[in-house]
Amino acid sequence: MIQISSLQKAYGAQTLFDNLSFLVNKGERVGLVGRNGTGKTTLFKMILGEEQTDSGTISAPKGYKIGTLEQHIHFTKPNVLEECLKSLPAEEEWDHYKAEIILSGLGFSEDDFKKDPYSFSGGYQVRINLCKALLGNPDMLLLDEPTNYLDIVSLGWLKVFLTAWPGEMMIITHDRDFMDKVTTHSMAIHRRQAKKVRGDTIKLYEQIIQEEETYEQTRQNLEKKKKEMQALVDRFRSKASKAAMAQSRIKIMAKMGEMDKLEDEKTLGFRFNHLKCPAKTVMTVKDISFSYDRKPENNLFSNISLQIKRNDRIAIIGANGKGKSTLLNCLSGELTPCSGSIIPHPKASLGHFGQTNIDSLNAKNRVVDEILTSNPNLSLQAAHAICGAMMFDGDLSKKKVKVLSGGERSRVLLGKIISRPTNLLLLDEPTHHLDVESIESLTEELDTYQGALVIVTHSELLLRSLAENLIIFHRGGAEYFHGGYDDFLEKIGWEGAPVKSKKSGKQMSKKQARKLRAMERQQTPEPETTVKEKKPRRGKNRE
Repeated sequence: MIQISSLQKAYGAQTLFDNLSFLVNKGERVGLVGRNGTGKTTLFKMILGEEQTDSGTISAPKGYKIGTLEQHIHFTKPNVLEECLKSLPAEEEWDHYKAEIILSGLGFSEDDFKKDPYSFSGGYQVRINLCKALLGNPDMLLLDEPTNYLDIVSLGWLKVFLTAWPGEMMIITHDRDFMDKVTTHSMAIHRRQAKKVRGDTIKLYEQIIQEEETYEQTRQNLEKKKKEMQALVDRFRSKASKAAMAQSRIKIMAKMGEMDKLEDEKTLGFRFNHLKCPAKTVMTVKDISFSYDRKPENNLFSNISLQIKRNDRIAIIGANGKGKSTLLNCLSGELTPCSGSIIPHPKASLGHFGQTNIDSLNAKNRVVDEILTSNPNLSLQAAHAICGAMMFDGDLSKKKVKVLSGGERSRVLLGKIISRPTNLLLLDEPTHHLDVESIESLTEELDTYQGALVIVTHSELLLRSLAENLIIFHRGGAEYFHGGYDDFLEKIGWEGAPVKSKKSGKQMSKKQARKLRAMERQQTPEPETTVKEKKPRRGKNRE
């Protein structure tokens, strides 16, 4: 367990924590939420002793071990497995199967175990650090965005692993559905203090809203009563016969104290600007293939064909590194297929959100200048209105792009997309770096968007909320699936997903368990990808 008492922390004029207090009891798994900039990561750093408090105490039992997901990459061993084995406790130093199970669950094959950890991408290097954190067997786990860089298959495995975690845990993640499934409690850093409840984030936010409504009603009643008493005092103050009564009312008002009006919380507030497409089909894709070296034998995908109708909701899903983002970049025109054709309707107007777009923001520009570059016909007043909708009010619109956080840059890119009319949105992981509240606002707007949507996401919450059809990269190919995510799980499912079986009285040995789990989780190299559209499984029509 760990106890935080009367924590104070400020950076200049910005106060992060004001008398923040909470307790994590034995066996509790706590999901930590709060808007970007409220101090969630700072709180983790304080618990780990990496950041100083201004005042207050952080206490834990003697010998209490805290493990964390390190964002800093530093490897000292020649291969992945040996690097991870360093984290095993001394009494488990020969339990190599534990590392193999976790690595397999996080998407590493047996061949990957023998490779240099520095030979992997940044995302997979973070996975290695995650494996090391899980192997350390700490009393408490602190996980800051552990779902970043994980594909949907690895997310499913991690969800099961953390749900069975026997110790305490605090987790920060933008994936609310994931958080609710692996935690027992939810806690928000809200108005510089901590609010914790047993249950999911919906229960937490409902309680916060109810308490603030009660506070505001009480404040208004108090103000009304004070105004009535002040009017009475003003009326009778000058009359000798009523002076004593007036003085008594003044003393009563002094004892009432003050209740400050709650500050308005900033939130995303916008609408995608829709341009109607006169045709039913916005884009036609015919037999496209792509490889970065232009060699057919190295194609990431081959012979993909589909039509994107003007009201379609299509999600592209699958393991990392299989070509999902590359396909989206081809649809946007950023990449040219090696073969085949992509034919947009003459009236098609695309809005593309991708990592390459975020990286291409002009670091020297102010936020408002960057918004203006996306639409030459936009007035300065309209640009400032968009900045406000993206939570860059007033002087914040004059901040340079180079000083913005990842979440702020994502909001700038969203602002550029809504600054002009579109009828086809191509979005690659648009929720990365956004807080839970901003993700909910974005989801609501995408749900009511009148154009077509093609989205790459690992969020099961987004998939269930938005996707009506899928392009699935799996099993050595890709297929167009007519139906939502739950339909896919029910009818096809992910390769290697655990199969429910009848209970057996015979217990499996550790060696057998290791072999079975590694086989289930092993990600084998995939050959060229081909999409062939199947006949519709259900007659859903948005026309």
